[in-house]
Amino acid sequence: MTEDERAIRKLVESWMAASRTGDLDTVLSLMTDDVVFMVPGRDPFGKETFAEASKAMAGTHMEGTSEIVELQVLGEWAFIRNRIEVTATPPQGASIRRSGFTLTLLRKEADGRWRLARDANLLAEGT
Repeated sequence: MTEDERAIRKLVESWMAASRTGDLDTVLSLMTDDVVFMVPGRDPFGKETFAEASKAMAGTHMEGTSEIVELQVLGEWAFIRNRIEVTATPPQGASIRRSGFTLTLLRKEADGRWRLARDANLLAEGT
């Protein structure tokens, strides 16, 4: 495993850990400023919309797993295919379980750190 592959795996681990603890600042630091998220049923959105949606979910307990199925580094860009399972439990509500695959593009930035740049999230409820 190369140093870049290790760094990308660490990024995914850090994202999952920060999501579990509600550490939005850490999650935001793991993405580029021009990040684009694509999810079913809505137009693509960026970092600001991601942050707003995350703040609206304050107090929601998140649990989940991420399994990297494929990881390829291509110079300053890389992609990963992940199988993700996530359960979100709002403070006063029923848990919602989502699972499925994501296709994520990462970019190595000027500071040498890998960050999430594009993400196509195909998670579906109850699968």
